[in-house]
Amino acid sequence: MPEPGMFSSIRAQIGRQEGLLSPCATISADALRRHNRVRDDIRTPYSRDADRIIHTRAYSRYIDKTQVFYLIENDHITHRVIHVQLVSRIARTIGRSLRLNEDLIEAIALGHDIGHIPYGHFGEKCLSRLCEQYGIGKFFHNVQSVHFLDRIEDCDLTLQVLDGILCHNGEAEDVRIRPEPCPGWLAFDKKVQDASGGTRPIRPATIEGCVVKFADTIAYIGRDLQDAREIGLIDEHTPLPEEATTVLGSSNSEIINTLIYDLLENSDTAGDNFISYSRETENALIALRRFSRRQIYDNERLTSEREKIERMYATLFATCLDDLEQERTSARIYTDFLRTGWISSRYLDTATPAELVRDYIAGMTDRYFGRRFRECVIPRRVDQRFG
Repeated sequence: MPEPGMFSSIRAQIGRQEGLLSPCATISADALRRHNRVRDDIRTPYSRDADRIIHTRAYSRYIDKTQVFYLIENDHITHRVIHVQLVSRIARTIGRSLRLNEDLIEAIALGHDIGHIPYGHFGEKCLSRLCEQYGIGKFFHNVQSVHFLDRIEDCDLTLQVLDGILCHNGEAEDVRIRPEPCPGWLAFDKKVQDASGGTRPIRPATIEGCVVKFADTIAYIGRDLQDAREIGLIDEHTPLPEEATTVLGSSNSEIINTLIYDLLENSDTAGDNFISYSRETENALIALRRFSRRQIYDNERLTSEREKIERMYATLFATCLDDLEQERTSARIYTDFLRTGWISSRYLDTATPAELVRDYIAGMTDRYFGRRFRECVIPRRVDQRFG
């Protein structure tokens, strides 16, 4: 720790900086933690949360989690690690212009997709069906993000950051959002419980969470078009819907600029406290999403291997569950997950076997998932003689 005088000076400077924020912005004094196990330092609470997220094991696995094109070997398309950085940059640009708390925005953005699993949104559907089959309810990546950070790795993040992560998805319905305050941990835990049951938490508790929610769309909607062109799923001559390009433009950079400026012109963070697109931009986004769904996300060339992926999930889930039930302590779920030393003991004491398998699989990267599946189905060969 610095000398008391320097510490006080730094904290006073942070206070002066936060005094320049919008009256609707979330400040350090608002931060709520469950435990407060570590005393404060020169960082703001939300800056500390961003650091804690970056240092998690779950964050390190972003590097090999694909975004949309999960069966394409191409180093120039977007992976989760790039996507969350794009969301962070875009959201901070918006937040700075609206005089909001950039530290809170950064922490939410960096952690918002930690719960995503191998093979993107389709993998989420596969795992969700298995979770229901084994009696532990549906699977949602936003809930899993909170689960990893709050329960499995027990990072003791602030309520404001966890709430923003929980509420980041569902952006297709976003036109105008006003935050809905969350008064404390009991209310937040109820919000997580409702989300686990399928009730989508539309409104974050902070205006910064609302910004990240919009920035998520801004980060992917044009980038997915760029990636689709990169891999030849669509080409430069594939016409985009005119009602979209007339308003938004046709390149990723044009779309990002248009959406950011539209938000800044149509949001109010000084009085009524909301984030909003114009009606014209909303209609253009709807048209572009419809095009992307048809030409990219549901493209037969991208979806042709899905039955195999479903079987991979089913096989791996059943194998891991059997390893737990038979107490095969040399199995990967033990050596690579349960007995690694970085998982909360409270989590290990309370999770059911099916929940342990769910969380083990949810944390896998695409390549690790493939390696574990091959171990399940391909007999291990002995070279020359047993050791």
